[in-house]
Order: sequence, then C-alpha cells, then structure tokens
Amino acid sequence: MEVRDFFALAGGLALFLYGMNRMSAGFTEMAGARMSRLLSRLTSNRFTGILSGLFVTSVIQSSSATTVMTTGLVDAGSMTVRQAVWVIMGANIGTTVTAQLTALDLSVFAPLAASAGTILLLCGRRPSVRRAGDALAGLGILFLGMEMMSAAVLPLQNSKEITGFLAGIDGKLPLVSAGAAVTAVLQSSSAAAGMLQTLAEGGILPFSKAVYVLFGQNIGTCVTALLAAAGCGRRAKQTALIHLLFNVTGTALFLALCGLLPLAVWVEQLTPGRPAAQIANMHTLFNVTTTLFLLPVGNRLADMAERILPEKTGPGFFRRICYDKNVKYEKK
Repeated sequence: MEVRDFFALAGGLALFLYGMNRMSAGFTEMAGARMSRLLSRLTSNRFTGILSGLFVTSVIQSSSATTVMTTGLVDAGSMTVRQAVWVIMGANIGTTVTAQLTALDLSVFAPLAASAGTILLLCGRRPSVRRAGDALAGLGILFLGMEMMSAAVLPLQNSKEITGFLAGIDGKLPLVSAGAAVTAVLQSSSAAAGMLQTLAEGGILPFSKAVYVLFGQNIGTCVTALLAAAGCGRRAKQTALIHLLFNVTGTALFLALCGLLPLAVWVEQLTPGRPAAQIANMHTLFNVTTTLFLLPVGNRLADMAERILPEKTGPGFFRRICYDKNVKYEKK
C-alpha cells in the first residue's frame, strides 16, 4: 500500500465520518425537540416504546444519539428507566438502516445529493430548508467517502502483510474485541460497520471473520452513552448500563448460535457475492433477534441495572468520614 493510498483511505474515512455527522446533525436539528417529546410520550408500553426508538433512530441515523437523548430524558425525570429499556431496543434496530443504505450501490447519486444539499444549505432562506440541505449534503458526502475508501483499499487485496495479519487473528473473542475497540474509538457503530463493509467488499476480511467483528461493534457503540451518563444522575447511568447489557447479551447469544448453527453461511447465501449486503443483513438479524429474545424479560434488564448501580440513599462511607466529623459510628 503506497502512501497516497493510505492518505486516500484516511481522507475517505474522514469524509464518511463527517458526512454521517452532518446528516445526523441535520436530521436532529429538524426534529430534535419533537423527537424528545415523542420519546417521552410514546413509551407507555413496550411495543410503542420499541417503535418510537426505531423511528427516531431511523430518522436521525444514530442509535448513540437516541440512547444519549433517552439517557437525558431519564435524568430529567421525563422517562423512567423501565420505559427507556424499550426505546433502547428500538434504537438498536433502527441503527441497522444505515448499514442497509451503505450496502446499496448509490455512489452514482452521491455527487448529486452532495451538490443539491450544498445549494439548499447555502441558498435556503428558511432554517428548515438549510437543515434539510445539511442532511442531504451529509448523505452525499457519506457515500463519496465510502467510494473513496473502497478505491483506497483495493490495492490491499494483494498485500501479503495485511492479509497475513488478518489471517493471523484466530478465535472469536479476539475478533469481537477488535470490533469493540474500533467502534469505541470511532464513537459510531454505523461508521464502524461502514468500514467493515469496505474491508469485506475489498476481499481483505472474509465474511466468516467479519461477523465476529460486527458483534463486537455492537458492544463498542455503548461507550458513547456511558460517557454521556458519566456526569448525570444514577438513573441515567442505569439507562446507559441497560444499553451495554443488551448488546453484551446479544453478542453472547450470537456467539452461541454461530457455534451451534452455520448461521454465517445461511446469511451469506441470501446475497451471494455481496459482502456489504451480507454484513448489513447480519447486523439487522443481530438486533432484531436480540430484541425478540429480551422482549419478555426487558424489565429484568432494568432490575439488573438497578442492582448493579443502586440508588444512593445517603452520603458514601468515605464522604462521611471526610466531611461529616460529627457522625458517630456505633458497633452493631
């Protein structure tokens, strides 16, 4: 791989991330406040909660943004922890829309979308028109970045160093760990899935290994919500923990399924010769199956999160020692 190919890959990744950021920001600004009200109202039962999370994430193209929004609503008291469980499940399904879009060959329309969006962004008089232009331009830039990354990794197909390194990663857990680490750094499972699709399309990473990287990406995407909840109250932290428990459970479930059944082979046969579509389909299957599996015990996830991170009823032991010198401790 030459230096210019490396720069092209980095530039394509930058365009992809920037495009996704602008598309998400445009959709969020168009409907941010409405989405918050929608989430707080449509979570009266598990089914409307899942549908609302799915809808919101499909619109703003970011499960992390939906989860962070949900965490904020819980912290503000507009939603309970148990209501948040269903929204998180729906958000995990909604995030697969991005992977399905990037699996389509829309590179021909990418320049048109970027140009039209830029014109709306620069010439639009109404804020709503400029926001729509921002989202449309972001979509076009996203696909341009994907195309640029695909062209950059093409020479890597014959690289003995890269293929040897990837071939040397044996074992499911190392692949899962690699996927989680990359997604934690990128702060976006959609971006990480896009990179994985590019590597698979270039023949660098076989689908039999890519599925385990994909499972790890679902764990890595929880980092955003965990970071967002760090400065919030205990209920917000419980909500972020539920997101982590959901994806860890799903990963464990699919590791078991792939060990018992030729699941990867079945998914690969649905769209033969199309690695990007295969990854998108596995991504969708992962989140839909995990949601159905945990649907009957969703409240148990909330119970588990509350046991792991219980509500604080008073100052902690070390805080009492340091700041409350008048407290007398009696031996029981």
